Amino acid sequence: MSWIKKIKFKNGLIPCITQDYKTKEVLMVAYMNKEAVQKTIRTKKCHYYSRSRKKMWLKGESSGHIQRVKAIFVDCDMDCLLIKIEQKGGACHAGYKSCFYREFKSGRFKLKAKKVFDPKKVY
Repeated sequence: MSWIKKIKFKNGLIPCITQDYKTKEVLMVAYMNKEAVQKTIRTKKCHYYSRSRKKMWLKGESSGHIQRVKAIFVDCDMDCLLIKIEQKGGACHAGYKSCFYREFKSGRFKLKAKKVFDPKKVY
């Protein structure tokens, strides 16, 4: 995968925006290292790098909420990925389909979505 050398990893990581391929809804933002990018391409399932745990992980490995890759894009600077996926279950560890379930309005954040699963039963 010689093209991977062109990707600009900062401190070994690249941000990745994950989007529902049908609805275009942004589901989450996470980071990938080189190995996660390669494994995502090879398996067609999203793998990320956890900065807090300092290790790679497969989305859905404990919850079963797998992300199947439909398309991968890189931005013009080669320093950010956009992956369009088919989401099984919710993408957010808090129980929502998207991590962006709150909207800032009238000086505060308001809940804009309903939970699609109970995190206590999944994690």
